[in-house]
Amino acid sequence: MVDSILNDVKKEFSHGNMITRIIIVNVALFMLLNLVKLLLYFASGGVLPEAYDTFRNFFLISSDWQHTLTHPWSLITSMFMHEGVFHILFNMLFLYWFGKIVGDLIGDEKILPIYLLGGLAGMVAYFLSANIMPFGELGGRYALGASAAVMAIVVASGMIAPNYIMHLLFLGAVKLKYIVTALVFIDMISLANNVNTGGHFAHLGGALFGLFYILRLREGNDLAVPVNNLIDKIRNFFKGTPQKKTTRKGPRMVYKNTSTKARKRAKGSAASDSPLQSHQERIDSILEKIKQSGMESLSEEEKDFLFNASKK
Repeated sequence: MVDSILNDVKKEFSHGNMITRIIIVNVALFMLLNLVKLLLYFASGGVLPEAYDTFRNFFLISSDWQHTLTHPWSLITSMFMHEGVFHILFNMLFLYWFGKIVGDLIGDEKILPIYLLGGLAGMVAYFLSANIMPFGELGGRYALGASAAVMAIVVASGMIAPNYIMHLLFLGAVKLKYIVTALVFIDMISLANNVNTGGHFAHLGGALFGLFYILRLREGNDLAVPVNNLIDKIRNFFKGTPQKKTTRKGPRMVYKNTSTKARKRAKGSAASDSPLQSHQERIDSILEKIKQSGMESLSEEEKDFLFNASKK
């Protein structure tokens, strides 16, 4: 059974999308951390030793600048580490739900850069707040979890498709813009509760990056490109293959709400513009379908058409 599970995981990691890969990494590290915790607990006669904190904190970012300087890898590893079951459960569910929207509309290659940069933005927000606000006066506090990175993807999805319909338990059909606004608002008002204050600052830092990323993408500046280029160089270095210059460019932001006026203008174009008119009308039709019935209602051909349109 174990071999079967491992084979399934390897298959999904090799052939799945980036959301699937990120979830697998998070779950694997969650299991590793808690297995180490369990082993140390039993080895110490039912008492959790300080060795566990030392092991865990080795991978976590701290409000202590000395720890952060001597553990630079923690800027990355901390956003993949979880200790509590519900912490990782909700983070991974949110990552799957909202990440699917982002990946389908602007490309799977955008997911990891948004996740990493959003997580880094959250770490910066956490570090600064912990060293400025009273909650961090004792120093030496640690942060872990993908929440900031996930919030970047959540806000990015809301910016891309604000009228996308999600069906929520007890609430029914709700537009994405209201869900995203509610999640950000909850983090804002939670700052005054003195519970996980640093975490809420990190969430808002990630949310701000998600907003910033989509605004820059609309201007034609894709912040995912340099991140993907760096990842390609690192991958090629470890593979021992020659590094080649990538010409990958991010798609322009075409997934925005189209007004009635814009649709009328497209339909009223001159005959010489008929190819562009037909192309634009189909984009409008697909976006309208997403608004009314959700992403799941699209056929594979429609998804391919929408994705290819972003490259033009």
